[in-house]
Amino acid sequence: MRSRPFFVGLLQKTVESVKSRPLLLAATVLTSSSLVPAYAETETPAQASNAAISAKANIRKGKDNNSKKTIISKSKNITFDGSGSTENVVVTGSALHSGKYNPNPVQIITAKQINMTGSTNLGDYLQRLPSIGSSGTTNTQTNGGGGASCTDIRNFGSSRVLVLIDGKRTSLNGASACVDLNTIPVQQIASVEILKDGGSELYGADAVSGVINIKLRHDLTTGNITVRGGITGQGDNQTGQISAYKGWNFDHDKGNITLFGSYMTQGGVLQRNRSWAENAQTNNPTSSSGAVYGSSITSSGLFYGNNTGNAYSGNGTNGVTSYNGQRYQYGQAQSLMSALQNATMSADLHYELNRHFDFYGNSRYSHKTSNSYMAPEPVAGTPTTILLPTNYPGNTTGEPLQVYKRITQWGNRRDETALDTWTSMAGVKGEITHGWNYDLSYTYGMSRETDQMEGAGNYLKLLQEWGLTPSDLGNLEDPNTTFTYNPNSCAGSAGCQQTSAFSNLSSTGAAYSNYTTINHSLYQLRDLNLRIHNNHVAHMPWNNGGDLGIALGMEHRGESLNYTPDPNVVSGNTLTNSQGITSGGFNVTEGYLEGRAQFLRNAFLAKDLSVDAQGRFSSYNTFGSTKNWKVALNWAPTEDVSFHATLGTSFRQPNVYEMYGGQALSYATATDPCAQVSSYAGDAAAVQANCAAHGINTSKFVQAGGGQVATTTGGNSKLRPETGRTYTFGATLTPRWVKGFSTSVEFWHYSLQHMIGSLGTQYILDSCYTNSDPSQCAYITRNSGGQITNVNAIDENLGDMITSGIDWDLNYSFRITRNDLFSIANNFQRLLQYKQQNVSGGAWYDYSGSLMYQGTAGETSGVPITRDYLTLTWQHGPFALNYMVNYISGMRWNNGTNNLTRVGTMRIKTPGMYMQDLSASYSYKQWAFTGGIQNVANKKPPFVASATDNSLGGMYGSYYQGRYFFLQAGMNF
Repeated sequence: MRSRPFFVGLLQKTVESVKSRPLLLAATVLTSSSLVPAYAETETPAQASNAAISAKANIRKGKDNNSKKTIISKSKNITFDGSGSTENVVVTGSALHSGKYNPNPVQIITAKQINMTGSTNLGDYLQRLPSIGSSGTTNTQTNGGGGASCTDIRNFGSSRVLVLIDGKRTSLNGASACVDLNTIPVQQIASVEILKDGGSELYGADAVSGVINIKLRHDLTTGNITVRGGITGQGDNQTGQISAYKGWNFDHDKGNITLFGSYMTQGGVLQRNRSWAENAQTNNPTSSSGAVYGSSITSSGLFYGNNTGNAYSGNGTNGVTSYNGQRYQYGQAQSLMSALQNATMSADLHYELNRHFDFYGNSRYSHKTSNSYMAPEPVAGTPTTILLPTNYPGNTTGEPLQVYKRITQWGNRRDETALDTWTSMAGVKGEITHGWNYDLSYTYGMSRETDQMEGAGNYLKLLQEWGLTPSDLGNLEDPNTTFTYNPNSCAGSAGCQQTSAFSNLSSTGAAYSNYTTINHSLYQLRDLNLRIHNNHVAHMPWNNGGDLGIALGMEHRGESLNYTPDPNVVSGNTLTNSQGITSGGFNVTEGYLEGRAQFLRNAFLAKDLSVDAQGRFSSYNTFGSTKNWKVALNWAPTEDVSFHATLGTSFRQPNVYEMYGGQALSYATATDPCAQVSSYAGDAAAVQANCAAHGINTSKFVQAGGGQVATTTGGNSKLRPETGRTYTFGATLTPRWVKGFSTSVEFWHYSLQHMIGSLGTQYILDSCYTNSDPSQCAYITRNSGGQITNVNAIDENLGDMITSGIDWDLNYSFRITRNDLFSIANNFQRLLQYKQQNVSGGAWYDYSGSLMYQGTAGETSGVPITRDYLTLTWQHGPFALNYMVNYISGMRWNNGTNNLTRVGTMRIKTPGMYMQDLSASYSYKQWAFTGGIQNVANKKPPFVASATDNSLGGMYGSYYQGRYFFLQAGMNF
């Protein structure tokens, strides 16, 4: 484990000299694409959320601490109303400035709201929000997560949400094909806007489920230093963070340069340090045999007779004995949360030559490392099943033996990634003439990742030490490979020590056959973007008519990705998952047009009546051209209430991994139907018959491994694009007679056709052996002893998906006394339907209220019916106390096809879960302090038979660390 961060030590001894001030300025911040509000220290969460409900931002005239001049009051993009309280801004979902009324469902998150939770990265905060799904990647998904934090909206996956920074595209994590939120320091964030509606017509193909626009701090003339420390109640996941910024105006305030830097470290959590996770249940929860924990692959070995299927246990020395049922508890060696370190630097520059030419540019760099542990590498059929011949010393069974053994002498596997991400943008904007404005920019982004896995093992060297020679050296993955015994195989090889497959390797022999894999990825983005807009092209020629606004533009974007695995991984000469090379890219040229017509303004029963129409034409070098459109309507009969609706289409071309991804071997959580026929109830007879047809005696068959099945995944050059349609309608109430109160309700509906993805391993197995879809049997491979050696699940165009629900937001701020302000902010989501076809034209499966208990990183973990996030704040002068509650309703476990049916007393569902957090802040002159407790009740995650950690990190990761304490302090200057 890493050494304790300095700030954690301060926290443990009390915070005597910790100095902090949250990065919250009562100033308007000018970004490269729009005006963004920053929020005063006294602002409450409910006040901040009022801006989200009405889709407008409150602009407060902030004063520079040094020059005492109004910050950016010279901007040509806005006009103040005299009071400096409100004005039009660009809100995500439109290329035009919007007023109080906006038909697009946009949620605005302020820096204040993020800061008071104590979240060390943006991904952890977003997981609190009901609209954020569980199909992204979190820091609690240590097996397959790659140390990345990727988000999604409405459980559509991270490939169907577009993450922007300041309204422009940014670099992806090349290995994970998503914007890695771990690389974005929370202290640099001014606000986050979430468009909970399709955005392909304005932003491009990958905005199917919506857009998350992260707005950073720019054009500052002050400075700040902030430090933070945190630790769990059990003394681990020690975190430390320090950040600083400083901005300067120059040339009589025509220009500004702002510099920002930060460093964050997070120690991680080991699975053995949480009693609920240390011994993982690995079998199907409906098995009549009762719960089984750990893996059958032990350090002494499990051996199967290749002719009879009889199981044997290694005796640890020179032979086998009858199967003794021993299990290896791999949870004792695994990470529950990744350890992270992230260093970032950024520079932001703008210079306004005149009203026609305002030059701007920024550059952001991040260096992130992460590491996690897994149990020692097993010999488990990768690259192919090892067979000990009948003449192998110690093989007294009279038949070849399949080898399943864990090589603990190599030590625990350690996965470490190093990711460098760089994005630079340069542009110019200004007024053309007569209210027409332009914004021209070019972005170049690059990410380079190196991933290394210690303890992966060298396949041929291990065989050499065991005295085995494979029959086909040219194809190490050949399932028909046989092996011959050579008692002198180590002769002439320094470090090689002849040993038996039934015994342990010596330290010298382990060093000889061990191996560390090193993989590389490189992603590049080039994006040229031009926007021209005018909010007042024409005025409607009738009484109480409003204005016609027009925005148009073009974008030319190219993306390329190369993923180069270790040569031994590509050739199959390791015991770890094999992986092919990925190399490819695409380019697209697009044009878009938006028009907003305000037909009535301040009329009887029409405070606002406006229509917004958007369209986008895209020409891909891979799929040709496509058109997408969206229409939005807003009607506000009075100032107190407004009604709005949107209808739009979407189009998503396959990304580089989906198109060109090299085939890779992974181990999916799944149960061989032949190993527990009784759990299939009415389908048991069909399963037993199909297993018998493969020569398997289900009465004594034992599945090798720890509830995992080798599965081949990868890209498919024959994929077709996805298409979709989205509509929303809702109402917003902001009664003038109830000061500080606002509420909104939104109905949303998505449909997606030709969904790109891969079938679940369990779905393929069940479809084959229950006869529900016998064609899936072609994707299953077994060895001569009956064990599954591979399930083929590459990407393909699956069926359709439909999901809908209701969002309800409520915000209320009221004064108790002259100095006491109380605020309520609540975000509620009720799912109405979530169903999909696993194959085109196939049966519909209803996953509403289902937990995919075998889920892995990047796949939907759960689809709860109800989610809610409540914040209560009491503000007394410079002191504030915040209480936060996150609720997730209970779910039935689903194996990818059906919800499980209870057998005996086995658990098949999770209860509703509440997470409670508490924080407090205090400001004194230029100083400010914040502290709090996450998971005040030390609530444990609900049990899930996931075969990994007894829960699901994608759904319940916020519970994994337990109770967590943090302190933050800083100073403005």
